[in-house]
Amino acid sequence: MLVLLFILFAGLAIGCAIALVAQRNPLYSAISLIGVFISLACLYVMLAAPFIAAVQVIVYAGAIMVLVVFVIMLLNVEQEERRRSRLGFLVPAAVVLAAVLVAEAAFIIWFVDKSHATPTQNISDTGLTSSIGSALFTKYLLPFEITSILLLMAIVGAMTLARRIKEIPAGAAVVPGAQVLPLHMFDRSVPLSDTRGVEAYGTEEVAEVLDLPDDHDLTKRD
Repeated sequence: MLVLLFILFAGLAIGCAIALVAQRNPLYSAISLIGVFISLACLYVMLAAPFIAAVQVIVYAGAIMVLVVFVIMLLNVEQEERRRSRLGFLVPAAVVLAAVLVAEAAFIIWFVDKSHATPTQNISDTGLTSSIGSALFTKYLLPFEITSILLLMAIVGAMTLARRIKEIPAGAAVVPGAQVLPLHMFDRSVPLSDTRGVEAYGTEEVAEVLDLPDDHDLTKRD
């Protein structure tokens, strides 16, 4: 029975992994990755590690994938754009590495099956909630706290980069937020070499402050 369940969940994991790299729609790839995570969680349960299985579902299939799907929807990526590969050796290298991985897995399965070692009678508590919790907050407390600080620094850095004001190109028509707009966008008599700018929230405000016609306003064009 356990062998059949292992074949089922392992097959689901492999199938979802193949669908992950075969799909051209990134949203479908993210859903396939969720299937891989859930299949791995089922395998963890079969290995008597319920806590790791729960963390796999809650953290990876839950929080991480919500973040991935949010980024995909934010970027509005509908379909992958096929481009000519500049690195032609990647496909043969991937085939060779995949063959090495399959050979390694087959060797491990054959070696374990042919081994005459008898398992010990002591039942290990590895993977249980109590053992992981005691190790995490005693022996590995310092690495755990350092990881928390690193994640906090990453969040602060992401917020800082998101709030950074980017340079506005000369042909920008609408600029959200307070930005420094080049003056030659509104007064064509000003040469492009003139680096003067006007801080405003958009083209209409600049045109109103400088008493200039707004070329980007369709209702005021001739």
